[in-house]
Amino acid sequence: MALIVHKYGGTSMGSTERIKNVAKRVAKWARAGHQMIVVPSAMSGETNRLLGLAKELAPSKPGVAHNRELDMLASTGEQASSALLAIALQAEGVESVSYAGWQVSVRTDNSYTKARIESIDDERVMADLNAGKVVVITGFQGVDDDGNITTLGRGGSDTSAVAIAAAMKAHECLIYTDVDGVYTTDPRVEPDARRLTTVSFEEMLEMASLGSKVLQIRSVEFAGKYKVPLRVLSSFTPWDIDINEEAKSGTLITFEEDENMEQAVVSGIAFNRDEAKISVLGVPDKPGIAYHILGAVADANIEVDVIIQNLSKDGKTDFSFTVHRNEYAKTIDLLQSKVMPSLGATEIVGDTKICKVSIVGIGMRSHVGVASKMFRVLSEEGINIQMISTSEIKTSVVIDEKYMELAVRALHKAFDLDQPSA
Repeated sequence: MALIVHKYGGTSMGSTERIKNVAKRVAKWARAGHQMIVVPSAMSGETNRLLGLAKELAPSKPGVAHNRELDMLASTGEQASSALLAIALQAEGVESVSYAGWQVSVRTDNSYTKARIESIDDERVMADLNAGKVVVITGFQGVDDDGNITTLGRGGSDTSAVAIAAAMKAHECLIYTDVDGVYTTDPRVEPDARRLTTVSFEEMLEMASLGSKVLQIRSVEFAGKYKVPLRVLSSFTPWDIDINEEAKSGTLITFEEDENMEQAVVSGIAFNRDEAKISVLGVPDKPGIAYHILGAVADANIEVDVIIQNLSKDGKTDFSFTVHRNEYAKTIDLLQSKVMPSLGATEIVGDTKICKVSIVGIGMRSHVGVASKMFRVLSEEGINIQMISTSEIKTSVVIDEKYMELAVRALHKAFDLDQPSA
């Protein structure tokens, strides 16, 4: 008997019929003798519907109080789906109980709309599991030290599931989604993309951070920190598929780097359309400038990604960085109102029509010339590189958004990702 955590996305919970199928699948695992915890997302479209209503009613300048109410509102989507799933499990003859994040409790900081999990109390859940119940826990949410409901940001149910698996020392965390695993790239962009049987935690962390939407990055961070075995698999396989076959399907995110992994120089191509580039032109080239610009941005809780400082000329330099497109207007406003007057910059310019394309692979550690091959392939396609960022196992470039699909397909072919692995 093993303790297993299942997480189901919004599409899997999208209707009563689909919830019944989830209940049948979970019941199958429970009857096989496993202790089961299930973390469901809200029904597909429900969170967007609720936040859309809030947008219609929002004050002209929303503040912290507004964000608190957004979390109060958005958390109800998961509470509804959790209760519905518990009811469906009871109809299957399986004892079950649902809890909201604050009942368990999942403790977070107080960063409304994008809180971070700090601790989980497992006592109540363990008692129910030992009594033979399936426990359903709302994803995406928790509670801060003052008792306020908080949410973890979009995709936060993945993070909840992994954090609960870590706290409960689960044998494995299965993330059921509308794709059947992790692919070499998005099959909607490159039809020849292949499903990976295994991918290393490091590669998955890079791919999640670089725009691969299969898993939320914080869930991968949690899995790595607490060594939680993570499997991504499809919720659209028949619920009565043989449990042994199901337990080996999808993609396993592993901490063991085997020889086969090293053979693939590049394991995947990630891309992200959600970024915008901001350049602060003509700033004095002196110590502390980067902090002066990015410190103010960080204080506003805005995440910065790729950063480039250009060569100094006549004691002046240009400083460029990327932020999430949703934070673009806020960042420009912040720089113009608070940073530019004290900085002596000549101009602030921006570009929202960019994207980031990245190659990822632990094999890049032991192979030279991988980045130069990437640059050559893009050059041959006539694609100009605006910014470059590298780490030990990835190289990212910022390019014009209109060339994104061309770049992904060309790189996928150039690195033989369309070929079956050995």
